Amino acid sequence: MHFSWTLWRYLAVQFLFGVGIVFGATLCLILLVDIVELLRRSAAQDGVPFTMVITMALFKLPNISELALPFAFLFGAIWTFVRLNRSNELVVTRASGLSIWQFLSPPLAIAILLGLLDIAVYNPVASALVARYEQLENKYLRGQTNVLTVSSSGLWLRQGDVNGQSVVHANYVSDGGDRLQDVFFLLYQGADKFAGRIDAEHATLRDGYWDIRNAWLTRPGISQRPEHYKQYTLETPLTKNRIQESFASPQTISFWELPRFIRLAEAAGFSAAPHRLHWYSLMSTPFLLAAMVLVAATFSLRVYRLGGTAIYTVAGIMTGFLLYFVTNTASAFGLSGSMPLILAAWAPTLVALLLGSTFLLHLEDG
Repeated sequence: MHFSWTLWRYLAVQFLFGVGIVFGATLCLILLVDIVELLRRSAAQDGVPFTMVITMALFKLPNISELALPFAFLFGAIWTFVRLNRSNELVVTRASGLSIWQFLSPPLAIAILLGLLDIAVYNPVASALVARYEQLENKYLRGQTNVLTVSSSGLWLRQGDVNGQSVVHANYVSDGGDRLQDVFFLLYQGADKFAGRIDAEHATLRDGYWDIRNAWLTRPGISQRPEHYKQYTLETPLTKNRIQESFASPQTISFWELPRFIRLAEAAGFSAAPHRLHWYSLMSTPFLLAAMVLVAATFSLRVYRLGGTAIYTVAGIMTGFLLYFVTNTASAFGLSGSMPLILAAWAPTLVALLLGSTFLLHLEDG
């Protein structure tokens, strides 16, 4: 049968409507829960206005919506197919000679197209907003002033306490952030009064201080000559865990910037495994959304008069949560080194695609 573009548009609109309703309802629920959680956290802090809580929740929402997108496609597709089934539109469409793959071509095309738009356009916006959210979270809820930045010029780290602040630069990092090579410290009294500079071959993070070896201390003033120390100690509130926490999270870096960030981080001596895993996961997004459509069709395109629709629908929903569990498990294996990162990122998508295609082939051809 020749595929009618009128029918194609109708199925596409029905699918978009179903996914849009589920996605919108999910975002409203997520936003409400997030506002309540931020209000709980801000209650323990002084001077956090309600408007700031709302702003933080809105900044965080686009990033969370990316995580909810596959589930919105799964549940939205199930709802759409069940509606078409109960109204007998599916029966009429199949009776006209349309195969299951022709029937699913509009939802699959939309899934792939929206997946590409997500990683190319939506993800950079969501990454910028969640980065701003983390800055506000550190300022208002965590009270942290330590900021870690990795660039082509090396590692930059800012640390601060009640006595003042200092900026640390190193060309290379080892021992997971404990040891800095070719390092210098810019010392400040208060917020902006320059107090001196320390240049050293390396510095090692100890319990509450930096152990700086072969250091040269230069104080402000033309008449001040550099002072040499075989060993110099500088107090710091940093710990290895706090340095790792200050490292830019994968969600704050857009899809287009992740490859460059991964190269810089690995060149600086840090492990960029979480960022590489996130990048691979973003690349699989269009195929993951298409897989959700296939899984939804597997459990919701059963003819309504045969019965058991409710059971199949619940089974489809449970399959979605199972895929979420598989995704987290594969990610854990990938980050632990037990599985290649690219396989850990793509495994759930490939499993869903293969299972959905297999069941649909069985449904179509018996």
